[in-house]
Amino acid sequence: MSEALEQLVELTLESVELGNLTPIVLIDGRAGSGKSTLAEALKNRLFKEGESLPRLVHMDDLYEGWRGLETGVDILNRQILNPLTKGVGSSWQEWDWSAGERGKWREFRGGTPLIVEGVGALNRFSAEHGVIRVWLEVEESIRFERWVEREGNDEHWAEWSAQELEFYARERSSELATLVFG
Repeated sequence: MSEALEQLVELTLESVELGNLTPIVLIDGRAGSGKSTLAEALKNRLFKEGESLPRLVHMDDLYEGWRGLETGVDILNRQILNPLTKGVGSSWQEWDWSAGERGKWREFRGGTPLIVEGVGALNRFSAEHGVIRVWLEVEESIRFERWVEREGNDEHWAEWSAQELEFYARERSSELATLVFG
């Protein structure tokens, strides 16, 4: 993971140095592949080495519950990426998992790197705007262990995996990646 992190830090800072004040970094892969860990480490390193704190958007905050993968991707593309690429600030409501409804409003005006991590972050629309497009590949047994550790059970594993398979078959996200780690 450290090699991947070093490469992402270098590429993101290079993009900023070339004048892109809001480089978009997309980190995708199946559940439990390490997206959140990599994204958090990237955010922290960019903050340490750059001049401002990058914005990190977790797809988990966009989904509408366990059946909400498609809705989350739509919110990412329509309410976050589309306005930003037009030079307009974006705003969206995060999903409150405990309340089962939309909660806090968030805004982002650009000016710092944007890191988007999660299942669905890399899709045909987002790929057009992502300066760095990452796909993480990890064995299913490891992903399953991480899932159970994080969720405390495997109750939604099959349901979520089915959505992933359908989404990735259509979007071909791994093929849209500029970097593949695993």
